[in-house]
Amino acid sequence: MVLLPVPAEVAAVLLDIEGTTTPISYVQDTLFPYIKHNVKEYLRAHWEEEECQQDVSLLRKQAEEDSSLDGIVPIPLETGNGEDEVEQVIQAVVDNVHWQMSHDRKTTALKQLQGHIWRAAYTTGRMKGEVFEDVVPAIKKWKEAGMKVYIYSSGSVEAQKLLFGYSTEGDILELFDGHFDTKIGHKVESESYRRIATSLGYSTNNILFLTDVTREASAAEEADMHVAVVVRPGNAGLTDDEKSYYSLITSFSELFLPSFT
Repeated sequence: MVLLPVPAEVAAVLLDIEGTTTPISYVQDTLFPYIKHNVKEYLRAHWEEEECQQDVSLLRKQAEEDSSLDGIVPIPLETGNGEDEVEQVIQAVVDNVHWQMSHDRKTTALKQLQGHIWRAAYTTGRMKGEVFEDVVPAIKKWKEAGMKVYIYSSGSVEAQKLLFGYSTEGDILELFDGHFDTKIGHKVESESYRRIATSLGYSTNNILFLTDVTREASAAEEADMHVAVVVRPGNAGLTDDEKSYYSLITSFSELFLPSFT
């Protein structure tokens, strides 16, 4: 096994989820299909709740902002005309959610509703979050060495906490010192990584970012973060140039912290 030394100035590790801590297959074959198949059932069951109405309002506002996009599904306001109207509005929300997901949108409105649907699934035992077997042992070693560990994912902070709080390894939330989602900025924008560092009280070069996506790695590197690209089963292939340019790991156990010596 080839070890990748972690620079001595690194005090924190920032982790992506999909393809990094968690198999892409879990996200693609379990998490997102669950939303598509259960969003209508969830909306019908929770429609009168304030949280659900807030989610719908946020989606409606997003739909208005997206009004110029091809295929966008607007979400009408309710006028109080009974159950048939409610069902029409629910169907519009469902269609809007499906449209956003089919275009791989990462809007806060979509992520918030998804997080609430997943919460219902996790807390009722219908779903457990998957993590690669090397993740927990490695993070425990990093923590013992005095490292801080954070998550940065396009999924909402709530969705992140659910995945790790109801994981196949049990509740492992205590391993993480904090969570970031797209409210801090998009993952392909270098400014997002500067904001994360500032919020944590670090310089960007005090942080090592692990991701499977080279566009994210490039953005973090542009912000002067240290970066390693994680190569996992099912992840997108890398070009020869990417393989030669980036530091690559296939397991968290391949990271070598000088403080261990």
